[in-house]
Amino acid sequence: MTNAAQANQPDNDTLDMHSPNLVDDNVQKIMALFPNCITESEDEHGKLKKAVDFDLLRQELSQSLVEGGQERYRLDWPGKRQAILEANSPIAKTLRPARDESVNFDTTENLFIEGDNLDALKLLQESYLGQVKMIYIDPPYNTGNDFIYEDDFSEDTARFLERSKQLDEEGNRLVTNTESNGRFHSDWLTMMYSRLKLARTLLMDEGVIFISIDDTEAHNLKKICDEIFSSSNFVADICVVNNLKGRNDKKYIARANERLLMYVKSQSFSEYGLDLSEDVVNDYNEQDEQYGRYRLLELRKRGGPDTRKERPNMFYPFYLNKEDGSLSLSLSDKYDTEVLPFKSNGEEGRWRWGLDTAKLRVNELVGKQVRGTERYNIYQKDFLYKDGVARRVKPKSVMFGADYSTDTATKQYRSLMGKIDFSNPKSQIFLEDLVTYSVAPQNDAIVLDFFAGSSTTAHAVMDVNLRDSGKRKFIMVQFPEVVENDSKTSVEGYQNIAEISKERIRRAGQKILTDNKGNEDIEDLDIGFRVLKIDSTNMKDVYYTPDEYSQAELDNLESHIKEDRTGEDLLFQVMLDWGVPLSLPIEVKDIQGSSVYYVGIDSLVACFDTLTTDLIDEISKDKPLKFVSSELAIAHDQDKTNIKARFAQLSPDTQVKFI
Repeated sequence: MTNAAQANQPDNDTLDMHSPNLVDDNVQKIMALFPNCITESEDEHGKLKKAVDFDLLRQELSQSLVEGGQERYRLDWPGKRQAILEANSPIAKTLRPARDESVNFDTTENLFIEGDNLDALKLLQESYLGQVKMIYIDPPYNTGNDFIYEDDFSEDTARFLERSKQLDEEGNRLVTNTESNGRFHSDWLTMMYSRLKLARTLLMDEGVIFISIDDTEAHNLKKICDEIFSSSNFVADICVVNNLKGRNDKKYIARANERLLMYVKSQSFSEYGLDLSEDVVNDYNEQDEQYGRYRLLELRKRGGPDTRKERPNMFYPFYLNKEDGSLSLSLSDKYDTEVLPFKSNGEEGRWRWGLDTAKLRVNELVGKQVRGTERYNIYQKDFLYKDGVARRVKPKSVMFGADYSTDTATKQYRSLMGKIDFSNPKSQIFLEDLVTYSVAPQNDAIVLDFFAGSSTTAHAVMDVNLRDSGKRKFIMVQFPEVVENDSKTSVEGYQNIAEISKERIRRAGQKILTDNKGNEDIEDLDIGFRVLKIDSTNMKDVYYTPDEYSQAELDNLESHIKEDRTGEDLLFQVMLDWGVPLSLPIEVKDIQGSSVYYVGIDSLVACFDTLTTDLIDEISKDKPLKFVSSELAIAHDQDKTNIKARFAQLSPDTQVKFI
């Protein structure tokens, strides 16, 4: 039976008595690829069913704007189709390494990308498609005073090469979105839609995204997330109490919280959980000789559907041995006292476990007499450790406490950054809890924040890794938003937000090293980051559009590579194009006087200097998976064929390419 047929199977035992509904099955497949193209429609009986929004699907499969006017249930605004078009449009840009701004450039697995996050999300598609475990973002809340990206939809996608080489006239793409703007909500939604669409593709199936927001756009944000991630993958609209006193910047209500939307990529999301608080750990005050510390939890269901009438299959008797409190599901001489889940008012309740579970886990139960009565109750032994690992818990839908407050976050930031000012940094403890809950320490998972701000997320990842010896990696993306010339930050020598963001990671890493001297495990902690800056492509226009040049012009061009680009610049564009992770370790070897780049030991080897037969023979000994060079590294066209043939002979599994 197909997944669609299973989904339509009635709850009772009646058979469908017809073949699978292939249309529904196809809708499920389209929903997996394009969840934003699924809407609701009425069938011939007036019942709602899932349907395909063919106008949106056509837009997803088109490189030009598609018009359509069919009525349907969805959120629309001026610019939505352009946002889809923009998300799907290619760009001729690259990431250029900045060694002098990085920490442990050659060995770190963390990335800091400086530039427009829409460009960054596009550039990451090949190397990180389906690889990110957790995304957290704190985007502009659209209060009228904060900045949004002014994406340019004025030209056709055929001109993307021209557009992608420059920013706007002021050198950036950020604008203040005031409420007087006739497209106040539309501009914000357009900005967010294209970025979230791209972000979803980077998430692994077991991944999760958290988005901080306030009341201004929370309702719209949830609607576009329902489209992009599917409403079935909505988890929670979490209330984060960050100012118990309340703010007086709104009429009528002193706002004490922000919102945190949580969506999973699919229902296969795997949570790691939070550490138990000290108070909860102290509740585990009983001791079992075999399994260690435990606490007692009442087995009778409390709250919700907690009566026999509502769940009759979960009303059944246990039989108690009064001498030791042990239990059985069968009446015998040893187990002779019947215990049923009656409420204190005499009403028939029900157990939390069904009968099958009770049979398997009866040894975890104990019966005790209710004080002051002749009644007995059943309790589950809730053990602190399972298979040697401490029990973990889910976060609650309301997150509160001094550690989450704005005051605490500001103090944390200032204690590290001093006079380098930054407005409303996020609480480090808040981000640490999200990382701890979402990402297990053992699996080298990636945490992405493409509105990095002061890089609290990166700081949190490093601290959590320190605490549990984790191997989590981060990717931060921040636009170099210029700070005011006369601000404290500018006086301290930091001209934009990206500079502040990088400096925080540097200082946080150094503080971790200083505070943990003598700790042997600290040597394995990655406190570095590789800075990559978004820039125009390394290649001249002729590389992409040779048909626009005459033969005479081509003859006068010594190189199709821009003169100011280095071999390392070319290496990273190759890594992007070939889908090689940008965090792999890089070693530069001098072989016969040429610089040869080894990425991930031998995952990719690159040399952009002149190639000789001896050099190829030496590289071939390492049996690289991929080898790349430049057309400039060979003297004649036939040399390219000879080089490929040489690799085929000496290292037949190596893929060979030229730029």
